Amino acid sequence: MLNHFTAASFEQAVAGNKPVLVDFFATWCGPCRMIAPSVEELAAEYEGRAVVGKVDVDQEPGLAQRFGVMSIPTLVVLKGGKVVEQAVGARGKADIAAMIERVMRISHSRLLL
Repeated sequence: MLNHFTAASFEQAVAGNKPVLVDFFATWCGPCRMIAPSVEELAAEYEGRAVVGKVDVDQEPGLAQRFGVMSIPTLVVLKGGKVVEQAVGARGKADIAAMIERVMRISHSRLLL
């Protein structure tokens, strides 16, 4: 399931131990529209194992600022509420999936170091 994060829903979504992929986008952004189908497919493929969602930077500028988003699309993968991976610009589905997979292999104890 693809989530649409807001400032109000974000903290609860990233609080668990599952990796969280966040796609920072805007409706007017061409590269954002290019990767949208891949992000939606990954949301379905990783259902139950990871959380996948989007943040519209025009509607949620505070979240974009919090993560230092200066260019879109920006993809951020969090685990335990901490940023573990980040990429700027359009990526293929396989590259985005690899980001999630790398974060899935990180143990929670390593995040605390």
